[in-house]
This record gives sequence, structure tokens and C-alpha cells, in this order.
Amino acid sequence: MTVAVITGSNSGFGLHGALAFARHGAVVYASMRDTSRGTELRRIASEESLDIRIRTLDVTKPASFASFIDEVVAEAGRIDVLVNNAGVLKPGALEDLSEATLRLVLETNLVAPLLLSKAVLPQMRKQQDGCIIMISSLSGLAGLPGDVAYTASKFGLEGATEALRHEVDRWGIKLALIEPGMYATGMFNTSKGGLLPDGYPADSPYRAFVEQRLRALQERLPEANDPAPVGALMVEIAQSDSKQFRWPADPLAEKVLATMLAQDDASRDAFLRDVGASDWWSNGEDAPSH
Repeated sequence: MTVAVITGSNSGFGLHGALAFARHGAVVYASMRDTSRGTELRRIASEESLDIRIRTLDVTKPASFASFIDEVVAEAGRIDVLVNNAGVLKPGALEDLSEATLRLVLETNLVAPLLLSKAVLPQMRKQQDGCIIMISSLSGLAGLPGDVAYTASKFGLEGATEALRHEVDRWGIKLALIEPGMYATGMFNTSKGGLLPDGYPADSPYRAFVEQRLRALQERLPEANDPAPVGALMVEIAQSDSKQFRWPADPLAEKVLATMLAQDDASRDAFLRDVGASDWWSNGEDAPSH
């Protein structure tokens, strides 16, 4: 039986990923910072008799990761899939963002997925099998002004995941990125009192520009996609042969990927392995002699 761990499961992609895996017979550990926000997930799981186990996990507190993983393994015996979904969005021009805000976004969207993956890798190596899915963004492919912190976190996640993919394929562990466009997940909501996030500098020289960007974003929200199909895509990725690395979730994502990445995943992999001379490692061979 598949055992899946999914972060940020109280809503959006995380909630629908938990439901999709459970509906396919998996045991799902659906983590969230505040389990009181898991009411909807609990309700559906109860109605459909799904094996979804809601657990507390604050991804900004990595000291808890090892014990969390140990508890899952002790209870379920293994971890087949990790979906790093939890994330935050803090729009604004770089000069307007505090150091604390920058660190929060980077630690939540980049550092936490890497450290949680690090915590689960020993178990996956022991199993000689596993799948880690990172929820990326089109902001990880194309940087737009007014979105510096989030863009930095997702560009970093893209590169780190690509590098990690070739470190662990030796043990049958696969990694994948999901590239979503705009979805109705709640992440794009700004402050309750206006366009700008609460506490945004009143005297910012970028204020008019950032307000215009956020206004355009809000005008597009009615067109946002239903996140449910992304949950189904997670299951598809976990069941795949791992040859595809970037998975566009919708037509917009497909268009951006086709524009930004001229090479297909196989060509890109071949190029990276050639440049890095890493075929022997990925194939489970000894280091070549010199």
C-alpha cells in the first residue's frame, strides 16, 4: 500500500492531493500547521471512508522534521511519496520587503522543502524507491517585477530539485516539479483592507506599480483554475516512470514551459549528465578510474 505525506493539506493543492491519493487506496499523512483548519478534509475523508491521517507540521520549524518522519515510518512502515506543497506569497518590490519577509518566503518555499526531503531520503534509500514532488510555479521559470521573494524561492526550488534528482536516482528515487498557472487556492488573496499587503510601506516609490500588478492579478482571479485536477496529477506523477521532470498543470503552464525551455526533459537530462559526467553515478556503478 502506498504511503503519501503531503504538506499544507488544509486547502488548495494539498487538500486535493490528499484526497486524490487516498481515493487511489493510499494511506495519506496530511500535514498542516494548524490542524483546526482541516475541517473540510476531515469531513470528506469521513464521508468517503478515506485513510487520511491529519498531522501537525509547521514547515518553518525544521527541527521537528526528523521526529515527524520517524513517527510516520514507525506507524506506516514506509514513505513512498512526499509532496512538498506548503508555501507562502508575499508580493512587493525588493526595496519594500523587510529582511524578515524575505527570510519567511525563502525558508517556507525553498529551505523547508529541501530539509523535509533530506529528512525522508534515508528511508527512501532504504526502500530503494520513492517519489518527491515539489509544487513549483511559473514564477520559477519567468521572474516578474513586484514578485521578487516568491520568484527567488521558486527559481531556487527548480534548480535544487533538478540537482537533487541526479543525486538520488541511483536508489530508484524520482523527483518531479509541478508547474501550475493560476489556481483558486487562496494564495493570491492580499489584505482585507485593500490591494497592498497589510503593513506595506505607505511611502514606497514602487507603490503605484505594485498596486497595478495586484489589481491586474485580482481581476484575473475569477478565471483561476480549480485545484482538484492538480491533486490527480500528483497521483499520475507518482505512478509514472519518472522520465518526465517538469509537469505543466494547465494550458498556460504548457505554453510558458514551451517558451522558456526549448529542450525537452530527455535532452536536458542528457546535457546535464554529459556536462556533469554523472552517468556512472546514476547507473549505480563505481567511480571511473583515471
